[in-house]
Amino acid sequence: MTTYPLENKRILITGGTGSLGKVLTRRLLSNELGRPQQIIIFSRDEAKQHFMRMEYMQRAVTTDEVIYQNFRDLLTFRIGDVRDFHSVSAALQQADVVFNAAALKQVPTCEYFPYEAVQTNITGPENIVRAIREQRLPVETVVGISTDKACKPVNVMGMTKAIQERVFISANLYAPETRFICVRYGNVLASRGSVIPLFHDQIRSGGPVTITTADMTRFLLSLDDAVDVIFEAIQSAQRGETYIPRVPAAKVTDIAATLIGERPIETQIVGIRPGEKIHEILVSEEEAHRTVTRSPKYYTIRPILPELVTGPADEARLNGEYSSADSVMTPDALRTLLHSRSLLVEQQTGSTQWELLS
Repeated sequence: MTTYPLENKRILITGGTGSLGKVLTRRLLSNELGRPQQIIIFSRDEAKQHFMRMEYMQRAVTTDEVIYQNFRDLLTFRIGDVRDFHSVSAALQQADVVFNAAALKQVPTCEYFPYEAVQTNITGPENIVRAIREQRLPVETVVGISTDKACKPVNVMGMTKAIQERVFISANLYAPETRFICVRYGNVLASRGSVIPLFHDQIRSGGPVTITTADMTRFLLSLDDAVDVIFEAIQSAQRGETYIPRVPAAKVTDIAATLIGERPIETQIVGIRPGEKIHEILVSEEEAHRTVTRSPKYYTIRPILPELVTGPADEARLNGEYSSADSVMTPDALRTLLHSRSLLVEQQTGSTQWELLS
């Protein structure tokens, strides 16, 4: 029997004008988990909100699978900052479900401005929890959007995201009427600041294509794959659990070579950036013993706090960490994957950058 957990729900997306937030909004408007009563885009950038609003106003008819009829009643915009408790509190008054996609996510930026990352990536989530707890708001579910960098963190971005996960997990004890869950995933194709858009820009400019180290590997998933993880968690996750996608990985040198193709463009090794990791890890050795395999497409990390652990004790578990270095695709498999995702990424970004693959 199909369930629709978001039917008639009021949904708040913090950081809703970002790469993930925009795709999440599109998917929510497709009604695949039920037709929401309202979707509130919460962010501090009025220009991005304006452009996103105008984008939807120009879609007066059904396009693809997304029904935009009556979107003026469904989609609303609210200026605010997750760092500010009062604006977070005001936005939460109208929410049944919260997706916390607001983040400082650029690794070098967080290294140079670590306290800025603390305020957005830690204080922001704490403001959400505090408002729900202190005002006893009837929020049903909060989903924390995390990153592979939160696993065995070596950079400020990962450290702050790791603490965000713990803030949300522990909140299940102190605001027990709300389900707090997390999702964690790796490199997203075509998201702002990721490696593939950088390579495309460098190729358009005639090169060189810069690679930090020849050993580097990355998980690869699309923005829609990321939303799939979020939707799976919304439907299935127990309080305090973290959902992880099982996705392919590739060497960054192979990604560069595939995008360059036969063009006479050089690659250049430039050295690792501040805080950068050679391999992405989605599940650490320490987490493996509480990571279960309920689905062929996802791993589930059970909560670190014993008071929150549910489910049978004999669930199948991981034997070790889950790293992008473990199952790297061949160059041919990588090229097939990138071609299969080309139209999807073009639709998401509104660009024709993927013609470079032809």
